[in-house]
Parts: sequence; C-alpha cells; structure tokens
Amino acid sequence: MTITAAMVKELRESTGAGMMDAKKALTENNGDMDAATDWLRTKGLAKAAKKADRVAAEGLVGVAVEGGKGVAVEINSETDFVAKNAEFQGMVAQITTAALGVASVEDLKAAHVAGKPVETVLTDAIAKIGENMTLRRMEAIEGDAVAAYVHNAAADGMGRIGVLVALKGADNGIGKQIAMHIAATSPLALNEDALDPAVVERERSVQTQKALEENATADKPKPEAVIQNNIIPGRMKKYLEENTLVNQKFVMNPDITVAQAAKDAGVEILGYIRMGVGEGIEKKEENFAEEVAKMNS
Repeated sequence: MTITAAMVKELRESTGAGMMDAKKALTENNGDMDAATDWLRTKGLAKAAKKADRVAAEGLVGVAVEGGKGVAVEINSETDFVAKNAEFQGMVAQITTAALGVASVEDLKAAHVAGKPVETVLTDAIAKIGENMTLRRMEAIEGDAVAAYVHNAAADGMGRIGVLVALKGADNGIGKQIAMHIAATSPLALNEDALDPAVVERERSVQTQKALEENATADKPKPEAVIQNNIIPGRMKKYLEENTLVNQKFVMNPDITVAQAAKDAGVEILGYIRMGVGEGIEKKEENFAEEVAKMNS
C-alpha cells in the first residue's frame, strides 16, 4: 500500500511521533492507522491517541436540563462561521429544548418547534443560510439531579463541548465541577465495568508487548513472572486510573479521586454524557498544492 504524506501527517498529529517514525510505523503495518499507533506505542514513540483527537467538523452541541433529565444535541454545519450565526444558535436552542420531550434523534426530527417539524426547520435554515446542516445525534440522561457544563460556549447552553452529569442525591455545586472535570479529561467510561472489554484487551496487549521489548534490552532483565504478575497489572491499574471517571484524580483537588469528591459532597455519580462537535466525523483535508496539481494533470 502507498503511504501518503497525508497519512503520515495524520499519524504524527494523533500520536506526537516524529515524521520518520510515523512513516515507518505505517509501512510496517500496511497503512493501518490503528495498528501503526499501537506499533509506535510499543516502541515508546507515541502517546495513547483517541479517535476524537483526529476528527473535526463544525457546528454546536446544545445542552438543556429540566428537573432530573438532561439532554445533549449535536447539530453540524459546514463552517465555523455559521456556528457563530445568531439565527443558527437560536435554532439549536429551540431544538435542544424540544429534545427534553423525546426519546431519540428520530423522534426529535419529527418534534415540532415554532409550529413546524424540526426536520422542516432545518431544511428552511439550509435554504436561508445557504449551508448544509444536520441534526446528527442526541443523548439523554436522568438522575435525582443533572448538572450541565458547556466548554468554549458560543452562547448560553451551547458550544464545542457539552457535558451532563447525573447524580444520586442533591447537587450542592459538585455536579458542575465534575462536569468541568469531564470536559477537561475526556474519560473513556464511568468505571471499569463500563469500559469496552475490547479496548481494555487492546491496551493490555500494547503494554505486554512494550514491557517484553523493554525487558529484552534491559541490563538486568526481570523474570517473566515479574512482568506478568507485577509490571503489567501495575500498568493496567494506572490505565484504569487515568481513563475511568471515578478513578481519575479530581482536577479541582488532585489529592482525591472524582469518586471521593462526589462522596464527600454526599452524592453518587450515576452516569455522564460528554459530547464534542465532530467526534467520529472524518474531515478530509487536501494539500492545496496537491489539489492544484490534480486540476492541471
């Protein structure tokens, strides 16, 4: 498979690896981006990369809370310019509020806003503003209390990242602090049980290979039993501490975990939603010089 400059650039940006290392990783793994990322990590040449770091799109995430229910809605646009448009923001606010009364994104498209189905409201906005827009997704969460936080807010209740946290017990302000923590750290799951087993197994495989390679070149190699029974479990414990919300160090007070902060405040975290604009959407970017060359070929 041909390894393009764009592929090398994408791998470099997502892993922080050097250009030659990124190219070699792609070559060794036949252009497979995920396999190349793992290869770099086993060599100690890359940080763990989340797919969300490698994607981009424009638009806004809106959040709304009513009683013990919270919703997050993502509406995409083609450019950031439209996301700053007051009419677009007003539409996002209306659609997000409507989401409080439905159960799915399909129901939301059929729900009425200002006397029209949301789908029609979007179509009218596309015609008026002259740019494609999509109601991409919505998620809902419930608890005794739900706290909301918007990062990079464009207007009240909407921005680039929206976070909702459902709590058992009365929220005395800790909910928003936890939501801000989630926006900053982007945990993979609430706790170990909620983690995708395939993700955990992939991490275990990377850490095992890395430990074995390090041991093979060490001045004083350790017995394999030490690696399997001590080193790898220790690294996996650290991975879980860094990637599960309840086990993370609380950004407001790194001396305690998020779970402890919640407990001290008299609440329990039931779940959370962290929705970022463009997660999972691959946005194609071409080199301008390459584009011109294609036009003239």
